Amino acid sequence: MENTGLSKIVALAKRRGFIYPGSEIYGGVANTYDYGPVGTELLRNIRSLWWETFVHRRDDIVGLEGSLISHQEIWKASGHVGGFADALVDCKNCKLRKRADHLIEESLSGDKEIKVEGLSDEELDKIISEKKILCPNCEKHDWTNVRKFNLLFPVHLGIVEGDQSLAYLRGETAQGMFVNFKNVMESNRVRLPFGIAQLGKSFRNEITPGNSVFRTLEFEQGEIEFFFDPETTNWEELYEDWKTKMREFITKTIGIKDENLRWREHSDEERSFYSKRTEDLEYKFPFGFKELWGLAYRTNYDLSQHEKGSGKDLKVVDSQTGKKTLPHVIEPAVGINRIFLMAMSDAYEETETRTVLKLSPKLAPFKASVFPLLANKPELMEKAQEVYRDLSQSFYISFDARGNIGKRYLAQDEIGTPYCITVDFDTLESDTVTVRDRDTMEQVRMKISELRNFLAQKLI
Repeated sequence: MENTGLSKIVALAKRRGFIYPGSEIYGGVANTYDYGPVGTELLRNIRSLWWETFVHRRDDIVGLEGSLISHQEIWKASGHVGGFADALVDCKNCKLRKRADHLIEESLSGDKEIKVEGLSDEELDKIISEKKILCPNCEKHDWTNVRKFNLLFPVHLGIVEGDQSLAYLRGETAQGMFVNFKNVMESNRVRLPFGIAQLGKSFRNEITPGNSVFRTLEFEQGEIEFFFDPETTNWEELYEDWKTKMREFITKTIGIKDENLRWREHSDEERSFYSKRTEDLEYKFPFGFKELWGLAYRTNYDLSQHEKGSGKDLKVVDSQTGKKTLPHVIEPAVGINRIFLMAMSDAYEETETRTVLKLSPKLAPFKASVFPLLANKPELMEKAQEVYRDLSQSFYISFDARGNIGKRYLAQDEIGTPYCITVDFDTLESDTVTVRDRDTMEQVRMKISELRNFLAQKLI
């Protein structure tokens, strides 16, 4: 799909209530978005499937919900205060601010020799200068020097005086799992190897390249920190097992086309110094292959940093042998909003007659929609509402009596509803309805009494 595909998806997302620009009636806030009624349902379905797969269906992972605001020392110990920064440049002419790596990548996309991962500020400056890269806004070459800009959002607590009033909105969910590691060990019946999972918001004050909800100031993460003793667990086998599980979740659970996925290993320059191995599962978005889900073997760096920063012993003691271990960790971390955008991109299909989102029924905001054939016939409306009320006890479905039935089908196709159920005059005689399949547009006649089982089988 060309990048024009993204503009079509964005237009559909607003038109049908998936995503709205943040603070729109006040002129908007860049890189913020609100999720509308059907977008909220799609997000909830993604979250539920992730949690069900990686927490409820496993006996070696437990959940956590950490605070959004946390002590400044956490972020000093983790390295975020000192090293969590983007390299930015400003156009002196029009004041456009850009991430230096994004500016270079966008301007020199055809130059396969240019690699920006791991480059210093001076090296980025040199490329911008030597290649005479122009401002995409005013087309001038008049840039400031590259400089670092910290991505954390500071928060000043009004109830505390002085330096201690400074806290931060979390820049990732991972640190909450590290600082609560000992709490989880002591309050739950868990033993190594085991994982802690968290779903929740993180905040990064960064310049983004647009691309809808792919990268935003406020975003949702699904992260797991899987702790283990490297002397008794082979990290390479564990790592490969996580790669398999991640890809299976995307293809089998979420229903994404496997040919649109690939693994990309981080180079030595790009990989964090404490990581022994990092790979990204990338998806082919309308704007190219980009990171969807990261997998990193972080050794015991994080727990060791928090031991030093807090002065607390975070080691695990084997009750049988007395051996003390500071666990290592493998971290699969995915952006829930990126799964959302991926799902819409992968499902989007446009023909001469309609636009349809062929979402997996597990993801679809509504599992079915019930129509009366004619809205001005009381007997049809009453019967359709009866069918709706019955099915809505088991499934999240919608009721639609607006406009003609052809327009109702097209509207449901655009929000990805798998089945449309029409109550017509034959229904009043035979207690049967017409069930239309979203993907094939085929219609079959079915007894009302069979609808519940039919939907249950299709939604497994």
